[in-house]
Amino acid sequence: MSWQWIRRQGRIWFGLGLLVLTLWLGGMPIAQASVHVYRERPGQVTVRSRLSLRDFSDRAWQVIAFKRTQDSILQGYYLRLVGFPGAVEVDRQRPATVIAPTGQSRQLPWIVDPQAKTLPPNVGQFDLAPLLSELEQSLPLAVQLPLVNTEPAEMAIAPFIVEEWLQVKRSDES
Repeated sequence: MSWQWIRRQGRIWFGLGLLVLTLWLGGMPIAQASVHVYRERPGQVTVRSRLSLRDFSDRAWQVIAFKRTQDSILQGYYLRLVGFPGAVEVDRQRPATVIAPTGQSRQLPWIVDPQAKTLPPNVGQFDLAPLLSELEQSLPLAVQLPLVNTEPAEMAIAPFIVEEWLQVKRSDES
């Protein structure tokens, strides 16, 4: 056996392996949006995106963006951040802050309604409308969530998550 033959065989196997990998990856779906529609009761519809993330302190969070309509009338756009019970307590006296890659920030006020008042202390619910009114494209964001007796929770929001939020906004379900 010559080195040329071995080298040629190696290139063939490498090329075949690369082809198989390309075909396999090419057949895999790109991150699919997980936007869902819920008909909660007659006349009330909720369109929701929900994902699990970890903040920069490695705490787990459910990040839920949703809109609710009642009898085809938009009730609002909301961002609900749910931490592990007993591990965090959201400071309901301060807004959440969303930061764009440019450094610009937008404060999201706490939702003051009867339903939000019944949420447990590990849950924050904020008005997402101010941010959605400005967002036109998917871009990476950072969220700072105020916590009681500790530093704010900070988490990165990837562009595909922002795209889901925009899909919630664009949804015409009602």
